[in-house]
Amino acid sequence: MANILFHLLEQQQIDQQPAHFALACQLATDCFRQRQRCVVLAEDQAQAEAFDELLWQRPTDAFVPHNLSGEGPNGGSPVEIVWQLNNISNRSVLINLSNQMPTQPERFRQIYDFVPADDNLKQQARERYKHYRAAGHQLSTAPATINNETHNG
Repeated sequence: MANILFHLLEQQQIDQQPAHFALACQLATDCFRQRQRCVVLAEDQAQAEAFDELLWQRPTDAFVPHNLSGEGPNGGSPVEIVWQLNNISNRSVLINLSNQMPTQPERFRQIYDFVPADDNLKQQARERYKHYRAAGHQLSTAPATINNETHNG
């Protein structure tokens, strides 16, 4: 079973980006620095491309090797950005930017999910939480803490 940490977001945007993008960049950086391969699950291809672009804008000393699904080296880079979880292997961490439940969450050791400030999205996060709990995963919550290196500025 996976350990699932829901980050509680207090604001909707940081530097014109969704707040969960800023925190997801920080989490992806942490995974890379800890030599953990992770996958970032986006809602759709457009969101995946937007997150990819945000990672490219990071400062040089905070660069994270990443690629979109189907791009990059054989086996992918340390951080792979997808909008479908088909054929994902060798990843212990999932960062869920999607508003949906990931398929087969048990194949990951750690899942990071988000509870947005927006009421409609917050309700969707509650539903994911209920599904994870019903499946027997270990759940916890924490306030979102976003450091300055996470975003431009």
